[in-house]
Amino acid sequence: MQKLFPDAAAALDGLLHDGMLIASGGFGLCGVPERLLKAIQDSGVKELTFASNNAGIDNEGIGMLLRSRQVKKMISSYVGENKEFERQYLSGELEVEFCPQGTLAERMRAGGAGIPGFYTKTGVGTQVAEGKEVKSFDGPNGTEDFILEHGIFADLAIVKAWKADETGNLMFRKTARNFNLPAATCGKFCVVEVEEVVPAGALEPDCIHLPGVYVQRMIVGAPYDKKIEFVTTREREAA
Repeated sequence: MQKLFPDAAAALDGLLHDGMLIASGGFGLCGVPERLLKAIQDSGVKELTFASNNAGIDNEGIGMLLRSRQVKKMISSYVGENKEFERQYLSGELEVEFCPQGTLAERMRAGGAGIPGFYTKTGVGTQVAEGKEVKSFDGPNGTEDFILEHGIFADLAIVKAWKADETGNLMFRKTARNFNLPAATCGKFCVVEVEEVVPAGALEPDCIHLPGVYVQRMIVGAPYDKKIEFVTTREREAA
């Protein structure tokens, strides 16, 4: 099966439609599938729901799609660096489902494993638990309350990897591994942008983070510009 496509638009051809749920990898500005996000913006699809750790910053990452008003809802755990996100949320233009970071990662992992729901203590007694089923279970600390969280089953997963072989086996680099891996597994269809593609068999099997069976299409997105959220420098000392 030929998985490598010439560009992001070609890799997404036939997969996009209004109102779809997209799981997107990345952590801050690290490991963001920016080529695929730009192609989604250029396609003009709208009323999108994104499940992603965060929404990037203004005009970067999912922030591009927020600016072009193509996002209806965000399922996220951290949104603090995006002023347009804040503005749309406070004005009622954007629906937001806040989800604790570990719970969001587990919801994606659960979806990828075919698990429709699971119970967790995270959020019990807080706004996170509002409207959710609460059950008591016996544990090492006695009987405690747990809330039901649902697995995420996305129409499409878009992720960024460091290296891939021709069959789609992936390696992620450092922090980029955090959400890209679970996001890749929870989509009905997974499209990956990578920095480098190597021949099949070139990757050490023990170093593969995601098996190629999860990946349907790939593009080479390199070269990339390193994006920095906050540039902090030390003042020069007097000579």
